[in-house]
Amino acid sequence: MRPSPMHCHRQQNVGFLKLFMVLVLSGIAMHVSDPDVPSSLRTLALEGHLSFHNISHAAKDFGNRFQFLPSAVLYPRSVADISATVKHVFQMGPRSKLAVAARGHGHSLQGQAQAPGGVVVHMKYLRATETQVHAGDFPYVDASGGELWIHVLLESLKHGLAPKSWTDYLHLTVGGTLSNAGISGQAFRHGPQISNVHQLQVVTGTGEITNCSTKENADLFFGVLGGLGQFGIITRARIALEPAPKMVKWIRVLYSDFTSFTEDQEMLISEEKTFDYIEGFVIINRTGLLNNWRSSFNPKDPVQAGQFNSDGRILFCLEMTKNFNPDETEMMNQEVETLLSKLRYIPSTLFQSEVSYMEFLDRVHVSEVKLRSQGLWEVPHPWLNLLIPRTRIHDFAKEVLGKILTDSSNGPILLYPLNRSKWDNRTSAVIPDEEVFYLVAFLSSAPSLSDHDSLEHALKQNDKILDFCKKAGIRMKQYLPHYTTKEEWKAHFGASWEIFARRKAIYDPLSILAPGHRIFQKKAVTFTENSQQMM
Repeated sequence: MRPSPMHCHRQQNVGFLKLFMVLVLSGIAMHVSDPDVPSSLRTLALEGHLSFHNISHAAKDFGNRFQFLPSAVLYPRSVADISATVKHVFQMGPRSKLAVAARGHGHSLQGQAQAPGGVVVHMKYLRATETQVHAGDFPYVDASGGELWIHVLLESLKHGLAPKSWTDYLHLTVGGTLSNAGISGQAFRHGPQISNVHQLQVVTGTGEITNCSTKENADLFFGVLGGLGQFGIITRARIALEPAPKMVKWIRVLYSDFTSFTEDQEMLISEEKTFDYIEGFVIINRTGLLNNWRSSFNPKDPVQAGQFNSDGRILFCLEMTKNFNPDETEMMNQEVETLLSKLRYIPSTLFQSEVSYMEFLDRVHVSEVKLRSQGLWEVPHPWLNLLIPRTRIHDFAKEVLGKILTDSSNGPILLYPLNRSKWDNRTSAVIPDEEVFYLVAFLSSAPSLSDHDSLEHALKQNDKILDFCKKAGIRMKQYLPHYTTKEEWKAHFGASWEIFARRKAIYDPLSILAPGHRIFQKKAVTFTENSQQMM
């Protein structure tokens, strides 16, 4: 039996931890201050610098719902700066509650890149070396983990090359998307971005700088890819390239029948000769009027297109592209006609356009600029991204589309299939156990920070969707996952949990990295003058 003072001291600490977790899980902004943190960190010799003031920006993200203030923000000028900071925190040992989070372009949704009371590493300031393109028989690009994909694209295009797989939005960091997966309409063919990486440089949870690939430190390599930042901070990546086309044929068509819509998509992603990009989205609009679904696309038959009315039906838009160079236009058009002839879309709804490859890939940025000008960008984004097995996609759609969701005016609803065979099962990314599965993304936004009712409505819809999946036995997986208990995380990883936990114990033994995911709590101890006990 321990002395009463020790027991009371321990109870007080446990009480504090419980209070801390309640505040964290409720999304309340807070600053957990350790009076020793600033003084100890100020002793570090860095090429960049640590800031302890005006750091509120590091407590915000794209989701705009969670705000956790750090104690400091690191602006690194080298990988050595990140290594020194993480190593310093590691060497402080389990007595310190200090943790470290890498922040890319701030596009996390639920505080995943925040570090309550800890250190946030502002990755975009990492410029160890410039982005370097290596042409040849097997071209690749070496890029900083803090580099934006748009800059990787621009540099690669100077050599007539480009990465194979993308996200829909290019103003994200290399390290950020590789820590998740990186999915867009090219993933059915090339796999996610994590399937197109040759080599990584990583700073582990002990501060070690490690190069890894399929042949060198392979366990760390596969762990970090899709690893949610739990095993290391990606400071550099070697990414596969391919010859870049100059132009893109961009096509959108509409369906009113969900079965035809999904079967056509599944047929297209199974073909050897098919489109280069395939995505679908859902239009739930009870007014019968269609607004922005076709943007500046040109109708093949303007008269029929002008007479089309949805009659309040739920519609499904299939979006496809075919890459080409100007001297290949005729052949490209023939291939497109052949592919379109196999599809069962509503004939009057064929819209198409021709744009540059760059213009197509950076298409979402155009919308961003417009939304920013209207004050509609920095608002809450209660997004929900799910991976649904193909065998249950009809059950899912029947209940969710039109019942739980009655409108899609607050943001796009994406729905398109992916091929499991294009994903490497050695990575940490978790996907459904079927060859074909669907990404279903509910990309809603609340009109303003003050519109509490709109945000609550979106969150309740998300809960209803998740509750339905659970009750219906749909073995879906969350993409960009968010859970609040270890039991939920274990269920998410399933059979992969033991591997995930083992890697954490090896590469981040004190659970210093990426605390915002709330998968592992940093190990801490309490002390008395003569004794020490793990809490």
